[in-house]
Amino acid sequence: MFRKFYQKLMDWQVQNVKEPLLVTGVRQVGKTWLIRQFCKEQYPDYIYINLESQPEFLSVFEEGLQPEQILRQIGILMGKSVHPQTPIFIDEIQQSEAAINALKYFCEADANYRIIGAGSLLGVKIRRFSSSFPVGKVRIQQLRPMDFEEFLIACGQDALREAIRQSYHESRPLPEGIHQKAIQLYRDYLFVGGMPQAINNYIDHDCSVLEFDRKIQQNLLFSYSADMTKYTTSAAEGVKINEIYQSIPRQLARENPKFTYKEVRSKANKRDFSSSLDWLGASGLVEIVKKATFPQSPLKAFADDDSFKVYLSDVGLLCAMSGLQYRDLLPSQHSIFKGAVTENYMADALACIESELYYYKPDYSMEIDFLLVREGGVVPAEVRSGRHKRSTSLKNFVQKWTPPYAMRISETNFGKTDDLYSIPLYAVFCLDEEI
Repeated sequence: MFRKFYQKLMDWQVQNVKEPLLVTGVRQVGKTWLIRQFCKEQYPDYIYINLESQPEFLSVFEEGLQPEQILRQIGILMGKSVHPQTPIFIDEIQQSEAAINALKYFCEADANYRIIGAGSLLGVKIRRFSSSFPVGKVRIQQLRPMDFEEFLIACGQDALREAIRQSYHESRPLPEGIHQKAIQLYRDYLFVGGMPQAINNYIDHDCSVLEFDRKIQQNLLFSYSADMTKYTTSAAEGVKINEIYQSIPRQLARENPKFTYKEVRSKANKRDFSSSLDWLGASGLVEIVKKATFPQSPLKAFADDDSFKVYLSDVGLLCAMSGLQYRDLLPSQHSIFKGAVTENYMADALACIESELYYYKPDYSMEIDFLLVREGGVVPAEVRSGRHKRSTSLKNFVQKWTPPYAMRISETNFGKTDDLYSIPLYAVFCLDEEI
């Protein structure tokens, strides 16, 4: 499968970055497959070590941190000599804090070693490192679920993907038949999501959501729940993490989806649950969209840490967790939760293009779903699950703050009126480029 993340691996290689690369991401997001594919295609040989399934390699890092000694012991265990320029992929590296510490010495060595580490809960491990994490000595990148553009490519819809990008740059409507095809595939993506195994199953069943096996998503959710007992301070914390995760569909189903601890458990508060929410954010299982108190760059300076929304990192898993059926996504269905699914999709899409995630709600009369930082300033983006066009909030925002332009993202075709751009939901991946 085509993954945009491959370019990050290429940049690391071509630029001869000395820092070892650490790839984080949730379980089954495709880290192992993609990195091994990269190593096969870019190097004549490479070494793969899995510290979870090959625990005999753990002692290699516990007995010394010098690169030459580590390579020598790896060679002994593998029964072959290891050249300093041979790439080494250490999978499930979070199993050994010593292995992560060793990356500092690989970075500081005279030789330019090619070391890549990855792990499904690596983000949590890094956040809760018991010793001093080698800051500045490693390059950390997160692999997220496949976005809608990657979904189109996987489904053999390259021509449609190119047509969408062209219409985005020209603000020109797609022919209605093509627009409807894109909307149909967008709805399929909401249901299937971006996990590679789920997309493969969808493709194997001739791209039919009616034949799609939702057990794949249920199994993923079960494995995530099992992971929530790892790298926690106590069994009680694992319970709290799972309670927060299970509460997300309920949080988003409310008319005001701002995250509240009381929705997790009666009488719950920030003091008791904030570290558990931090665990979920570090794991990559959720995306957190903070409220900005002032819609100007840098938005991080105006973030309200006590007001935020929490979305799942994969919209298909949200549909599966909530028990949503495909018919619930059709135009004839109007519900708050359909809007929640659409917002979750938008949050995931923006996270994939490494956009800052903020919303704006100064009072009850105005709410902007997402704020995007552009060269000309902060741009408001309103998200609608259908074709509804009227929005007092967006109009009031434009009048008060005079942004360079505004965006309404819905099922409506491409278009532009004055400084208001209409962008179809299926084209959100294009926001990685300026209009």
